[in-house]
This record gives sequence, structure tokens and C-alpha cells, in this order.
Amino acid sequence: MASGLLLSGAVAALVAAAVPAHNPSGGFVDPPPDKIVIDVATVNGSGCPAGTAAVAVSEDNTAFTVTYSDYLAQVGGNSDPTAFRKNCQLNLIVHVPSGFTYAIAEADYRGFASLQSGASAVQRASYYFQGSSQTAFKTHTFTGAYNDNWQATDTTDWAQLVWAPCGVQRNFNINTELRVSAGSSSPSKVSFMTMDSTDGDISTVYHMAWQECPGK
Repeated sequence: MASGLLLSGAVAALVAAAVPAHNPSGGFVDPPPDKIVIDVATVNGSGCPAGTAAVAVSEDNTAFTVTYSDYLAQVGGNSDPTAFRKNCQLNLIVHVPSGFTYAIAEADYRGFASLQSGASAVQRASYYFQGSSQTAFKTHTFTGAYNDNWQATDTTDWAQLVWAPCGVQRNFNINTELRVSAGSSSPSKVSFMTMDSTDGDISTVYHMAWQECPGK
């Protein structure tokens, strides 16, 4: 267990379908049959205090899930002045079978938002490998009045996928952020956005694309 991130416990069921990788010959590379192991190097951020996040890998090696239980940003009323923005950075060590590389082709985020009329919220994520200058950024905006579950999907085109370097172990970083702005809403009324739930954990599912390394 690293930095308080739980690698076991109540992890929501994975619902991701396979995201096969395309290769130049026009076919697809199936996910490697060998087991994928994801270790957590570090977890940092106001949105994921120690013991409030968990990671699990799907049985078919096509996705992994991060589950949060205390990821909430809010403004208005008696909210803490710093609570308008919460973030969480996961630094993951992904052990993949020899001869394969992977990229995050799609990510599904879910939560709940209650935004007053005039308020707004942003969910943002970035993905990059340690030591790489390539970073993929995705942003989703929500406006009030809004009081419902929310879902956002980041999809990356094949040409823009950021692949893990072959033959070198590089940690994979996922940095997510929730930000809520009061805008023109009444300062006495609270607006908030979560990547968690009072009656259960909300999961973020990351779909993995696979490619054979050169010379395999």
C-alpha cells in the first residue's frame, strides 16, 4: 500500500469493453493474455486524501478503474475558500507483458453536481508518462442550474495516442481536477461537484489500447 492508496477493498465493477489497438496493416492487436499489474507509486492531491481511492484492473486486461470516496469541490455558503478546486494525481507503475506497449485510448468519468443558476464547473484531466514531453489534456464544462449525475468521456484519436516507451519502465501519471465557480449565483448558496457519492463509490474507467513493440 503506497501513500495510503488502497489496492483492495470495495471496488466498483468494471464495465469497460475492449479497446483494441489498430496497427498499420489494418488489423487490431488483441490485449496481451498475460496478467497486467498496476502498482501505485504515489497519490497526491486534495481530492484524494489517504485511504480514499482504489485501483483495480479488469480481468481481460482492457481497462482499469480508479474509485474515489472523498473527491468534492464546492463554493458558496460556508464553504472553505480553498474548496473550489480539488485535484488528484496518481503516479502508477504499470507492468505489462514483454513486447507490448499501451496507451489510454478512452476514459469515462462519473459523479454528481449541484450547480446554482449562474454557477459553473469544470472537470479536467491530463495524462503523461514520466520523462515524456507529450501530455494529453481533456476538459469538460458544466453550467447551472444543474442538479444531477454527470458523466464525461475523454476519447483520443489514434494519431494522438501517447504510447508507453517500449523496453523502458516509465511511470504513468493521471492528473484529474474538479473546479467550481460561483459566477453570478448568490454567494449564500452552495454549488458543488463530486467524483464520489454518498451511497457508494464512483468509478473512473480507463480503457487501454495495445500495440506490439517493434521487433517482437
